[in-house]
Amino acid sequence: MNTSNAATSTEHFCTLFDRNYLPLGMTLHASLIRHAQPFHLWILCMDEQVEQQLNQIALPHVTLIPLKQVETPELLAVKAGRTAGEYCWTLTPFIFQAVFERDATVEQVTYLDADLFFFDHPQILLNELKQSQKHVLITEHAYAPEHEYRVPINGRYCVQFVTFRRTKAATKVMRWWQERCLQWCFNRVEEEKFGDQRYLDYWTEQFAEEVHVVQQVEKTLAPWNVNYFGQNKDKLKPVFYHYHGLRIVSPTKVRLYFEYPIGKQGLALYNYYLASLLDQSKILTSLGIPIPCTPVPKQSFSALRHLKLRLNRQIAFRSIG
Repeated sequence: MNTSNAATSTEHFCTLFDRNYLPLGMTLHASLIRHAQPFHLWILCMDEQVEQQLNQIALPHVTLIPLKQVETPELLAVKAGRTAGEYCWTLTPFIFQAVFERDATVEQVTYLDADLFFFDHPQILLNELKQSQKHVLITEHAYAPEHEYRVPINGRYCVQFVTFRRTKAATKVMRWWQERCLQWCFNRVEEEKFGDQRYLDYWTEQFAEEVHVVQQVEKTLAPWNVNYFGQNKDKLKPVFYHYHGLRIVSPTKVRLYFEYPIGKQGLALYNYYLASLLDQSKILTSLGIPIPCTPVPKQSFSALRHLKLRLNRQIAFRSIG
């Protein structure tokens, strides 16, 4: 999509992450710089260290939201009983409200997972919301047929790209989601619940007049569907790719993916991401900010065995360790 044809008004996005996801969050921002102008990204800083680091980096078109400014007594009451990841999920429905309260000119805001990366203008997807004349936008996982068994586990819809407009109708959905996540938001399946995500499965019936589901599923790619679409198209043209499972596991290794075969076209999408990730890592190194690593069990490296040498050449973490 030619960005000159996209809406000229500033599009607002929000995300959240802690210090461990800093390079990935920066890579998301870099893709917005390239494909989403004009935009503004609101980042909920999940710890004081990442807030300090982001202040030092001073990314353009970004506003930082300190965690303490969002935490209500209700959120603090459940915080101790949830893991860091579960607490992030609990907070997701509250980011939209935080943005709306801080800027009265924002008409809509889209939540993005920090491990997303854009290959085209997000307006391609957001235009569906405008055309539907509804108030909330969500995306399906769009699992490949062989992975449909995961729907009862993870849900049909994915909290990866979610838009709320500043309307009473959207606020009704948002409040419902906030209340449910305060009551229960854990990393396990229990009574048709899973984290903050399976609550979305109710929306298309309970809030059918308010919620629109993105129809262009071939443009919302992830490890669980990229091989399927890659086999059925001459060339993939995603708006975004969700790099679920990608981890910087050591100064010289990146785990690309696990669980799902991604195919040749899918692998090509990782080459773009790794190039941008390396650029962001160099920025961190130049500022004296260490590259965070997240070790994973050895068995998770099976997807990388045939890529190890090529990865170490393409993303030279040896020089930034």
